[in-house]
This record gives sequence, C-alpha cells and structure tokens, in this order.
Amino acid sequence: MPLELVTLPCLADNYAYLIHDPATGATGVVDVPEAAPILAELARREWVLSDILLTHHHDDHIGGVAALRAATGARVWGAAADRHRLPPLDKALGEGDAVPFGSQSAAVLEVPGHTIGHIAFVFAEAGLAFTGDSLMAAGCGRLFEGSPEQMWASLQKLAALPDATRICSGHEYTAANLRFAAAVEPANPAIAARTLRVMKARGEGRPSVPSRLSGERATNPFLRANLPEMKAAVGMSGASGAEVFAALRAQKDRF
Repeated sequence: MPLELVTLPCLADNYAYLIHDPATGATGVVDVPEAAPILAELARREWVLSDILLTHHHDDHIGGVAALRAATGARVWGAAADRHRLPPLDKALGEGDAVPFGSQSAAVLEVPGHTIGHIAFVFAEAGLAFTGDSLMAAGCGRLFEGSPEQMWASLQKLAALPDATRICSGHEYTAANLRFAAAVEPANPAIAARTLRVMKARGEGRPSVPSRLSGERATNPFLRANLPEMKAAVGMSGASGAEVFAALRAQKDRF
C-alpha cells in the first residue's frame, strides 16, 4: 500500500511534508518550519504523529520542532553530524542508516553542500525522496557551508535514484529557478513546457512540488552540468561536470 503524502505550505515559502502509512497508521513529518499548520492538518485528518524527520539545521526547517514535539510526543530523527545544532534527537543518523516507518523504511543519504550536515530521506518503495535544500525543484540550495565539489557529488547521488522518484524539496522556488534555467538554456523546450505547468499550478494556488526526478534531469541546470549541451551553453566544453556546476552555481548567485 503506498504512503499518503501531504505538501504543507509554511512560513513565507517553505514546505513541510506529512507522510502517512495507511497500513499501520504511522505518520511522520519531514522538516518543521512552524508547528501550527502541521498540527492543524493532523487534526483535520485525525492522524497521530509518530516521527519528525529533519534534513538540516536551518531555522526555517526546524523552528517548530519544540512545539510540535511537545504537542505530539513524536520521535525526532536527524543527522549525527549536526547533533550539536539540531533540536534534541531521539536517533542520530548517518549515510546508510535506515529509518523504520510503519510497513516501510527510509534510507538516509548524506548530501552536504547547502550545509555540511545535510541529509536526505529516500523511501524507495514509495518512490519518495525528501531532499530539503539540496536538490530542489529546477535548482539546488546555495552553498552556505559546503564546496561546489561536495554539492555536485550530492546531486549525483540523488540523480542516481529511479526516474519516477518524486523529489520533495523544501521551498517554493520553482518559478524563479526556471527563469534561471531558461536564461542558461533558452532553446530547451522542456524548460518552457515546465514553466507553463508551474505558472498554471501557482495560479491555481497549488504547490509546484514534489517534482519527478525525470523532469529534473530534463530541466534542472545543476543536474545537467555534465551534459555536452550544457557545457556548450556556458562555454565550458572541455570542463568537468563539477567545474560546470561550480560556474552555474556562482552565476545563479548573481542572477
């Protein structure tokens, strides 16, 4: 039986994700920008929160954990590398660990770059990857702590997931990210088509996430940095994927 997924807007442009296993009743949330919208949705659906999964330490992803934990008693899972700057953890995690969740489990991937201790949660059976601010819809997070080489390696790790994987990222940045993608690859028809879909969704008040990994491969410039057409587009035909990624990330920072 598949997991149920609810994308919850929080703060100005953040998302939290509720996941629910109908087979067992287990309910989790990935990242907690604020508690109130999560508690309201749990009450509306009559779900009992069992687990809080944290991708990284930034306050707009953990700011509501204390209130949510106090209200629900849910277990908190997060990166061992960031234990010192996360809320108190019931379980500290690293690469290759598994988070049991109802009838399924999530594999933990270390994906540094945006922050050094950033992790992602991959529910392989459900085809869901919770990537926080690492791989984002049509983009990737700024490199606040890690190096371009680290982020490129993290993106390659996530890009190796199956095409149908739904990428659940942490912000509503898709339209802005696609504007940059179109500036870099103006002749890419997949970017133009995706932009129209995102504009329609946002015009109807719907989130643009999650997104399919197949679509990210076709439109996300940071996943495309190793392709000959992207290297040609940025005038770096002889460069490595990591070098092109670094140039693209620097260009996006100034865009």
